[in-house]
Amino acid sequence: MEHIIGKMLGEYERGKVTRRELIQTLALAATAAGAAGTAEGAVPANATYINHVSMQVADYKKSRDFYTGLFGMKVTSDDGKQCRLVFGDNILIVRNASERPGGKPGVDHVAYSLANWDTDKSVRPAVEAELKRRGLKIRTTEGSFHVMDPDGFEVQMGGKNQ
Repeated sequence: MEHIIGKMLGEYERGKVTRRELIQTLALAATAAGAAGTAEGAVPANATYINHVSMQVADYKKSRDFYTGLFGMKVTSDDGKQCRLVFGDNILIVRNASERPGGKPGVDHVAYSLANWDTDKSVRPAVEAELKRRGLKIRTTEGSFHVMDPDGFEVQMGGKNQ
């Protein structure tokens, strides 16, 4: 599974597949993985959707204006260094790269909402235990966990408001 995702991301980055093709393939792979289960055991909570994508950009105001002007995204918060752009049930967080570690433009992280995170008090400890069992270093923020995937991409997980 990881090989398929890595290959598709590489093809997308080289312009060999479109964003739509990438998303369709990832959705199909996720569906297949969910149907097959995992080799490591039961999943303590299932991702129900991508909560937000966080981007580091050279000039967040230019990026904000680009996304609001071209796609009609709505600004829901703006603190002068970053903003949240909402479209449908999706959130794009645009931040000045100079304000973040590393300071380079790019995707900072992807956040996933987990089923029952906000309603079932057993989910969070079960997820934490599973992350620890897998030997992952957990960074905790208000209402969520952050870990690195096998390729070093940051993954955030939690409830609706993270």
